[in-house]
Amino acid sequence: MVYLSDKQLADRFAVSRRTIWNWFDAGHFPAPVRLSRSVTRWRLADVEAFENERIAASAA
Repeated sequence: MVYLSDKQLADRFAVSRRTIWNWFDAGHFPAPVRLSRSVTRWRLADVEAFENERIAASAA
């Protein structure tokens, strides 16, 4: 399983790390997975599903 950090996601979407967390807090982004007390990541599969949903919604 592949995991992405908030930094990697910020680079992927060309936004700040804070924006990634704001999207999550607002319910507009997949939930992260806590791998340990100090490590939180997002599953790549969840992020790709989110992207595909956004693409489908914009095409409709």
